Amino acid sequence: MKRRTLLSGLLAAPALPLLARTASAKDAFHTPQVDTLDVPADYWRDKVSDAAWQVLFEEDTERAGSSPLDKLYDPGTYLCAACYLPLFSSEHKFDSKTGWPSFTQPLVGHIGTRKDYALIWPRTEYHCARCGGHQGHVFDDGPAPRGERWCNNGLALTFIPAGEPLPALRGDA
Repeated sequence: MKRRTLLSGLLAAPALPLLARTASAKDAFHTPQVDTLDVPADYWRDKVSDAAWQVLFEEDTERAGSSPLDKLYDPGTYLCAACYLPLFSSEHKFDSKTGWPSFTQPLVGHIGTRKDYALIWPRTEYHCARCGGHQGHVFDDGPAPRGERWCNNGLALTFIPAGEPLPALRGDA
């Protein structure tokens, strides 16, 4: 690396938080098919575990390999752990070997996205379109044909096996 490139990068680093705030405001959640709930994050505190609340509403990340959902490949539906909105079908789940449940695509209209600059370079962060609960990040290194890897925190999901009824949506305060 050239010294000039390094120095330019170091000089630009203080501006990154400003870019992150601008991107977050500009890249609002896209909710074309789901009504957004108007409840504060604290509403969910007694409805999910403390660890799940940290992931969903403080954008924490669980330790890789810690979720039993990572190695679960039974037929069924993956719901948001907070509001129970269906987010993924098991038919789109694959083993990404990352230690987190991964999918090739979400259910259409049930995910909101925005740019995330927390690790300096931009990533696409995604959330439940209904309650805003943080789910994970989408990357462009997944399998064909879409090439997407929707990398999800297991704590942010609830799995319902095929043939079992989905629970009623929750959160209408």
